[in-house]
Amino acid sequence: MPAHAPSLTTPLCRRLGIDTPIIQAPIGSTVTPELVAAVSGAGGLGMLALTWTPAEEIAPIIDRVRILTGRPFGANLVLDFPVADRLDACLEEGVPIISTFWGDPATCTARIHAAGAVHLHVVGSPDEARRAADAGVDAVVAQGFEAGGHVRGLTATLPLVPAVVDAVSPLPVIAAGGIADGRGVAAVLMLGAQAAWSGTRFLTATEARTHDSYRRRVIDARAEEAHYTRCFDGGWPNAPHRSLRNGTLTTWEGAGFPLSPSRPGEGDTVAVDSDGDQYLRYQDAVPLAGMTGDVDSMALYAGQSAGLVREILPAEMIVARTAAEAERAMTGEF
Repeated sequence: MPAHAPSLTTPLCRRLGIDTPIIQAPIGSTVTPELVAAVSGAGGLGMLALTWTPAEEIAPIIDRVRILTGRPFGANLVLDFPVADRLDACLEEGVPIISTFWGDPATCTARIHAAGAVHLHVVGSPDEARRAADAGVDAVVAQGFEAGGHVRGLTATLPLVPAVVDAVSPLPVIAAGGIADGRGVAAVLMLGAQAAWSGTRFLTATEARTHDSYRRRVIDARAEEAHYTRCFDGGWPNAPHRSLRNGTLTTWEGAGFPLSPSRPGEGDTVAVDSDGDQYLRYQDAVPLAGMTGDVDSMALYAGQSAGLVREILPAEMIVARTAAEAERAMTGEF
């Protein structure tokens, strides 16, 4: 049953074809078609993460989402990597919403629009937002410093969102970073955003491919355990990120933040997946279901909103509860 929240519906919701302004951030390898479909089916917007998916494997993933829901969904691509073939695959399959990150959106906006899709782009500052607006994107995602995973800017969500709204008005703005419940959604709507982009909360959804140990770490975490760092850069250098403190991070910091290849334990295999693929310490990879080994030593990407996440719930329930909380918060019923 969709989580209809009429009082929360924004013009961007209507543009995207969703009922409530809750967008599941594309949380990397933990995203599954089941998670995306559950979020979209509940009235929000589910987002696939397809940057590292071979182009020939994209169509079956999209087909699976469509089997599970007839509601709109989207796909995210990181422009710091060669993704032209992935973008083509998404557009050929008719994905209606494309989000991009960490690069110049002008390289793909025309292609996205030619296919009839909506283009969202993640930014970390008002200046970056203006450049995205000039490139012709349909909305910007203002990502605050509290966000988990790879972090684009240095400004917290509370001051960033209204600054970006002012910078690109009337272009719609989506707020990201530190949003894990309905109070956060209500807060960013009051700041002028037209939707909320939430990642850490959906890491613990039952449909996510998150390893049970990782899921438990998120649930048990306090906000101050989510550290901004460059520790887990194997495969994506020069990209700051926020991850929960673990032994790898603590040991690296204790050694004085040495650079590769001089970091403690560099080259160690810390986990193996069900296909037998090995994952090395400092690699840009998170623990997924089916992995074995010292998975707690891997990147544990999470935002400061982890301190607000306390339950493992189906994605549909996360969307419904968050929407209901936001409606109450908007009317002063906390």
